[in-house]
Amino acid sequence: MALQRLNAEDLAFFEQRMPGRVFSGAAISTDHMHDEMTEYGSFAPDAVLLAESAEEICAVLRYCNERRIAVTPRGAGTGLCGGCVAVQGGVVLGTERMKRVLEVDVRNMTATLEPGVLLMEFPKSLEGTGLFYPPDPGEKTATMGGNVMTNAGGMRAVRYGVTRDYVLGMDVALADGTLLSLGGKNVKNSSGYSLLDLMIGSEGTLGVLTRLTVKLIPEPKANVSLLLPFDDLDACISAVPEILACGCEPTAVEFMEREVIACAERYLGKRFPDASADAYLLVRLDGSSLQALEPSMAALTDLALRLGARDVLLADTDERKESIWNARGAFLEAIKGSCATMDECDVVVPRDRIADFVRRSAEIGRAESVRVCSFGHAGDGNLHIYVCRDAMDDAAWKRAVRAVMDALYDAAHAMGGAVSGEHGIGHAKRGYLRQSLGDRQLDLMRGIKRVFDPNGILNPGKVI
Repeated sequence: MALQRLNAEDLAFFEQRMPGRVFSGAAISTDHMHDEMTEYGSFAPDAVLLAESAEEICAVLRYCNERRIAVTPRGAGTGLCGGCVAVQGGVVLGTERMKRVLEVDVRNMTATLEPGVLLMEFPKSLEGTGLFYPPDPGEKTATMGGNVMTNAGGMRAVRYGVTRDYVLGMDVALADGTLLSLGGKNVKNSSGYSLLDLMIGSEGTLGVLTRLTVKLIPEPKANVSLLLPFDDLDACISAVPEILACGCEPTAVEFMEREVIACAERYLGKRFPDASADAYLLVRLDGSSLQALEPSMAALTDLALRLGARDVLLADTDERKESIWNARGAFLEAIKGSCATMDECDVVVPRDRIADFVRRSAEIGRAESVRVCSFGHAGDGNLHIYVCRDAMDDAAWKRAVRAVMDALYDAAHAMGGAVSGEHGIGHAKRGYLRQSLGDRQLDLMRGIKRVFDPNGILNPGKVI
């Protein structure tokens, strides 16, 4: 049965359940029609509903399932592949008002919170506890629920892992309005199929997250960052496996090119500590004290210089660290500000193929006469390649960006990589997922989707 559009009766029902939080027609903000990657289009839903409780979410889903109305769950809308936009109309169901931290359990080292809590706000709830939430996605204005539903990674994934590794439990509303509790505070579980893991990274296609329990760990007492400038791009990238194997246990190993740093300097209006080299690695070390980190710092310095680094710049004060990491956090917005529009390739490749992929991406850009900027999490093989539209007309841009993206994903697949390292699939990358996984895996995924959402109302047109 085809999905239905909303009518006056539907809007009246939602307004009765969620007074003052139902928006339709001209009252819908354009912000709810796209995510951060506007290249993928703008889609107007029939209505935007801002939920404040699990009960409201369940009621909306129950109603929409009965009437075959599409429901697109949405957090802060910071995604980069069109995962939270209403490509088939219906309602956008926002959780941005569900932003309470319900409990910080110091004894069990867990926190329970609502899905709309912002990543940048969550650490304030942990102040004074000595506990720490390790996942560190670059977009700090994202919601914790959005991070879970895309299995976000971030800069500290090298040492601590990704969002999936810290989700212990969740309450999730199914398509028929049933509220399901998965997991809890137990740190291990081997009790049947893991429906919890199935939900993580599902991009709202299997259920709507209403509550979340995450694992915390003791906070490191000290950290330092080392900026390693290289005059040669190949030497820079080729140093990554050596750094990871040297025993220093880095928390983050980030890669960046000079052009991206220049964009960040212009965007922030601040100078980067060094902008004279072709490429850089940024390495963070965590430990119990600065003294305890000294052997690792010395070993990493010696290794970097031996591998061709021009220098090793130490950031051991808050001011120095902020000057580097604030620039790193601004890369995406800085690149966006440097061009009319852009597209992103969020591939992950085996770590010993990072250098090959970066070289190949530069070759592809030159072949198609388009500017390609790259940076990313070199320590776990997750690279962000941005194809920038500068002075191209529409026809030239559409041809070039398609050719570049096709070539990038082909290269990643040939190197044993995957379509997305942390940003998900949304509606924009579905074709590349199909190429990568093949029909059999997609058939299995569609079968899972049918079990959870037989009427196909949850985030239709996404992932599969």
